[in-house]
Amino acid sequence: MSELHAGGCHCGQLRYEFSGPLRDIAHCHCSICRRVSGGLVTTWITLPRSAFRWLAGTAARYDSSENCARYFCAHCGAHLALITQLSPDTIDVTIATLDHPEQAPADRHIWTDSRLPWLHLDEQLPEEAQESL
Repeated sequence: MSELHAGGCHCGQLRYEFSGPLRDIAHCHCSICRRVSGGLVTTWITLPRSAFRWLAGTAARYDSSENCARYFCAHCGAHLALITQLSPDTIDVTIATLDHPEQAPADRHIWTDSRLPWLHLDEQLPEEAQESL
């Protein structure tokens, strides 16, 4: 039996679910994630696109770079997912939008070359200066 996880935006207009284990979770320190989320770090789970589906609503799309499309709620602004052409068979979902984010701790840091020097978070985790695909 496959694990099923669900989540959604703040206002409830967007809902999603995905199947599979809660692994491949990374704290992203890139400046794009900071700017689009308004947060210091965004924590993502990467999973096969085939394991993910929208349950309610239609996510708005923002192309934040040549290779990356981000999906968010047009009503409340919550940033929920991204798809990159560098890994087109996967989708990244924001851990903070899961119904139970406490069940999904990060296992590494990515894009640490962009990390804010005064931010100290999960310092025992491995780090990648950029992201390994």
